[in-house]
Amino acid sequence: MWLLLFGIVVLLFGFVLLFGAPYLPTQRKQAQTALDLLDLQPGQTLYELGCGDGRVLRQAAERDLRAVGYELNPILVLVARVYTWRYRKSVKIVWGNFWRADLSAADGVFVFLLDRYMQQFDDKLKQRSTLSDSKTLPVVSYAFKVPGKKPKRARNGLFLYMYE
Repeated sequence: MWLLLFGIVVLLFGFVLLFGAPYLPTQRKQAQTALDLLDLQPGQTLYELGCGDGRVLRQAAERDLRAVGYELNPILVLVARVYTWRYRKSVKIVWGNFWRADLSAADGVFVFLLDRYMQQFDDKLKQRSTLSDSKTLPVVSYAFKVPGKKPKRARNGLFLYMYE
């Protein structure tokens, strides 16, 4: 029984590698830096793609931001919902694949993806800008750079990009 349960947990945490990145909790300092770089104002909406346990979403809510997190791992969805319960009026956790997410309501995006997915992510953001009359979208990537795109700012392993 325990072996089966262990296998299921390993499968759920390993499965997400096919779509983005493994679960690695964002430390408070990095989350604060990411939110500082995005420079969102109270009432604006942050999207976190691959929200893990919801730490960044919680810090966003503490800054009076609305926050939407996408997570594929159902265990982490539950953890994130518990961790952000206090802020449930301003934080929404979506159990789903962020590659299918509609980013039109986002005022800023935070993402941690493996290097091999950064070009695909860049293509998704470029497609977003050609499909609508969208505003400039600030995007912070943790640890990995967008290939061929120069960050507007960088601090402590976080890279800010602006998508028109």
